[in-house]
Amino acid sequence: MNPHYILFDTPERDQLFPFTHTRAVAACKTGLLTIREKWERWLQTSPISYITMDYLEAKYPLIKAPKNAVNVLVNGHLLPSVALLKTIRKMTAGQELYKNGRLLVKVVSGDDFFLPPSQSRIDFEGEVMRIDQPWHITQYNDRAIRDDFELLTKGRTSAPISSTNQVFNAEQVFIEPGASVECSVLNAMNGPIYIGKDALIMEGCLIRGPFGIGENAVLKMGTKIYGATSIGHRCVVGGEVKNTVFFDNSNKAHDGYIGDAVIGEWCNLGAHTCCSNMKNNAREVRVWMESKNEAWSAGNKCGVLMGDYSRCGINTMFNTGTVVGVSSNVFGGNFPPKFVPSFSWGGSDTQERYRLNEALRDADSWMQLKGQELSPADVQILTHLFQG
Repeated sequence: MNPHYILFDTPERDQLFPFTHTRAVAACKTGLLTIREKWERWLQTSPISYITMDYLEAKYPLIKAPKNAVNVLVNGHLLPSVALLKTIRKMTAGQELYKNGRLLVKVVSGDDFFLPPSQSRIDFEGEVMRIDQPWHITQYNDRAIRDDFELLTKGRTSAPISSTNQVFNAEQVFIEPGASVECSVLNAMNGPIYIGKDALIMEGCLIRGPFGIGENAVLKMGTKIYGATSIGHRCVVGGEVKNTVFFDNSNKAHDGYIGDAVIGEWCNLGAHTCCSNMKNNAREVRVWMESKNEAWSAGNKCGVLMGDYSRCGINTMFNTGTVVGVSSNVFGGNFPPKFVPSFSWGGSDTQERYRLNEALRDADSWMQLKGQELSPADVQILTHLFQG
């Protein structure tokens, strides 16, 4: 019987707020795929399930293997690699894999996942890539796009590239069936370009790889993309974008700059929203860590980090390293604070608390624009966060 794989959250999941407020760690995206999707493709097995917080289980469930089967528990922060997979496949029940004292993988027989640490302990000597803080999502995005591009396109042939485009290094451009790309510049000299199924790249877009855009997503006319940028399924993006990750179903449809940023799901950035990603003195950017109640260094570049269901009004100006929580509506004539808590209403001049019924109503309205609706599991998650 084949082993059953489960991606588990660690106590460090709170360092990935605001994104892990509403999802398991392995449901976070970097590159073209979420962490779970990467593992499913690398392992050639599905579904891979989760061990996460109780209030998230309805949306991110645990699927146990049949009784007495082998369960392989993989740290949900980890990105897969060839060396890591080779090691995992050699492990047997009762063994644990560590790196620098941190548990990477645990293999158990049956469903007693929380046994004391095993005496059969292996130290992994290879390189490990972990998503531990939200800015890692963009810092690792270049490599993640390259790895995912190879994974998604190996042994396949791209749809034809229209002659109306100007293309550099066409071998590193892959277009899925149904996608439309006309009158644009596709420069894959510095990294691959992946265009998802039924995506629309409007006229005049300038794209430098590494870059990926998901199914049914749209780049508006004249969009300027610098690598490494990932745009999720059903997103609509315009303006100037650099080294940014958009989770699915979010919009930045108009002019304005965003860089070294992470935008969650069901977000909307108003026209001419701009986000600073570097301080004027070129010093380190410090980002407020909600769970630690202190600011941490995110390196020299970090843009806005926006949680799910949040929005901002036209001409919003985000300072370097601003964190916006879940389901916030940010507007006003001045810079919002560098930390906008979840369910905030306002931002620069006044900041009140969203009423829960209105937050749920507005989230559902945005979802309906893309033909979806707020599920009971979504309502449960948002209600838990609001009341917590």
